[in-house]
Amino acid sequence: MAEPLKLFILAGEPSGDRIAADLVMRLRAKVDVTLSGVGSDELIGQGLRPLFPMSDLAVMGLTDVLLRLPLLLWRIEQTARAIVASNPDIVVLVDAQDFSKRLAKRAKALGFTHPILLYVAPSVWARAPHRAKALAPLFDEVLAVLPFEPAVMTRLEGPSTHYVGHPSLAEGIPTSAGTDRGLVALLPGSRNGELRRHLPLLGQVAAQLAGHPAVSGFFIPTLRSLEARLRAETANLPVPVTIVANRAERRALYQQSVLALSVSGTATLELALARVPMVVVYVLDTPQAREFDRIGRPQVGLPNIVLGRIVTDELITTAPEPDTLKAAALRLLDNKKARQDQIAAFGELADLMERGTEDAPRQDPADRVLGHWQISGR
Repeated sequence: MAEPLKLFILAGEPSGDRIAADLVMRLRAKVDVTLSGVGSDELIGQGLRPLFPMSDLAVMGLTDVLLRLPLLLWRIEQTARAIVASNPDIVVLVDAQDFSKRLAKRAKALGFTHPILLYVAPSVWARAPHRAKALAPLFDEVLAVLPFEPAVMTRLEGPSTHYVGHPSLAEGIPTSAGTDRGLVALLPGSRNGELRRHLPLLGQVAAQLAGHPAVSGFFIPTLRSLEARLRAETANLPVPVTIVANRAERRALYQQSVLALSVSGTATLELALARVPMVVVYVLDTPQAREFDRIGRPQVGLPNIVLGRIVTDELITTAPEPDTLKAAALRLLDNKKARQDQIAAFGELADLMERGTEDAPRQDPADRVLGHWQISGR
């Protein structure tokens, strides 16, 4: 009997946890797999016993990172030592870009020689193009979830990069393009800092939209680990908000949605693939705002980035602006054609992501991982 693939996999946040679990399922359809690493609900559902809670890594913005810096530095050392001690066949680090980069560097310094893959390409093309080349010694391959990234990484002399798509491609069931009335999805993020900055804002705007004829109700799709917290924090809102932690129920509610108000990030990609019209919002902390200005205030909504044009409004601010967000929401709620135009653009995005580009066709991430296993001598 063939030896199982010994996989060390690390996800640093909920979107990465989902991507990682999808990869494990794909691998298990082809070979036996033994797991170690770090993750949360999705990877635990695949049998992972996490080295430590994934929530230790789920930070965003310099302020949150500085508050947790001693713990993060220890987790890098602890994880690198665990990798060297267990000597897996393959290491896959999913997103958590700064942590993953430092972890790969430390594991190699401690003598780990098997392949290390990064799943979800870093946004060096927007933030620091000159840094792409420095990633090449750290990662044997990057698995990209956006179709233009392989070409960008090649141009910037970064690691070998292949496009593998996103798990939402298998779930994106379109809503009706003729929906005149439906739910509003509120997506305030999952990290503590994001929830602190966005949940009150989205709750306030929901209260102002409650009487609109196109709005039948509100819901927040979230994680099981955040379900109780969100129920408590939305209990006193002037409008009822349903908290949904079940993924199948979330997909069903997306089909009934007329609009989403979402923080920037992977959630916007999932919404686009489900054909939900949206407004993208993000309230930056002070260090994030300085960095955003430094790099020229680029687009942050993934639908806009992938399609290379403005499809959804992006409201990126340094303080909550409920009136601005309400106005952007009303521009969609009051204009059926504007909603249909977004839905049509999201269909274009789905087609592009399904096939990839001529130079970077979509590949199975499991096949990319197994290729490294075979090369390294399974």
